[in-house]
Amino acid sequence: MLSPRTRHRLFRAGFRAITATGADRWLAPAARGRGVILTFHHVRPEPVPGFAPNALLSITPAFLERTLALLAARGFDLIGLDQVPERLAAPESGKPFAVLTFDDGYRDNVEHARPVLARHGAPWTLFVTSDFAEGRGRLWWLELERAVARLDAVRLGSGLVLPARTDAEKTAAFETVYRALRAGPEPVLLDEIARLCREAGFEPGGLARELCLNWGELRDLARDPAVCIGAHTLSHPMLAKHDAAFAEREMAESRARIEAELGRPVRHLSYPVGDPTSAGRREFETAKRLGFATGVTTRPGHLFAGHADHVHALPRVSVNGLHQSDAALASLLSGVPFLAWNRGRRLNVA
Repeated sequence: MLSPRTRHRLFRAGFRAITATGADRWLAPAARGRGVILTFHHVRPEPVPGFAPNALLSITPAFLERTLALLAARGFDLIGLDQVPERLAAPESGKPFAVLTFDDGYRDNVEHARPVLARHGAPWTLFVTSDFAEGRGRLWWLELERAVARLDAVRLGSGLVLPARTDAEKTAAFETVYRALRAGPEPVLLDEIARLCREAGFEPGGLARELCLNWGELRDLARDPAVCIGAHTLSHPMLAKHDAAFAEREMAESRARIEAELGRPVRHLSYPVGDPTSAGRREFETAKRLGFATGVTTRPGHLFAGHADHVHALPRVSVNGLHQSDAALASLLSGVPFLAWNRGRRLNVA
């Protein structure tokens, strides 16, 4: 298995090759389909430190500005998520569309992304995890980062001890622990990371209060007509790792809680983590039965006419903090990398 660093080096080389050959322009009409849903997490100006294993989830306001500028230059219509089912079902207009979505409900989305979006008149969707808005959810991937940053050695319950004195050692330790825990049951993952947090001198469950919008802040945001609020479950679990009743409750009760707090309907769902190990056909059918208008994944790809029949399994393209370059952005907006990624398939909904 390739290490994350090797994988990202290959991505960078691929992006440069696509733009150097002009493939981002001459293949785009076939590759980009009807449009694209972009995924963002953090937007903040802070420089990335030496140990930053979650840096892929964070872009700068300046890069968000460049993203919006390139969307305009490449002729994309910026539309809200509400319009996607209709646009997919309608005859092709010849002009692609783009949708901007932000997961988890981070405060920096309001502080740093919202002013940029407002300057461009861009509609956007914020997917809210109810427990994070309560200030009591587990941002476990960030807890793991903070714990490893503070520890000189990382011990797993299996008895494995990993050195963590230098940035390089910390990065390797994070990657090892992350892969091991992601492969197993989610309760074990949460328990192991909670133990590491306590070893590092802080209690798990506090990062949501520090980083995420609370209900009062969300009520203020919800008054903005440019903003659509969507559901991102109650507690941000990998739904496919739990039984059907648990998964349905996470989806349905998160919507009910947001609607009760904000006084506006919630029509869209984002599956936490969103890859095939976290959301699959059972989750897509549940979202449809619960009456959500759309469900978005993190399966990479653009949108095609065939997605009109699979609006609860929509792919998205992550704007990755490790690839804040014009070459990467142009490649991703062209859809060309996903021809190889999805092995020529336009739909990846199983």
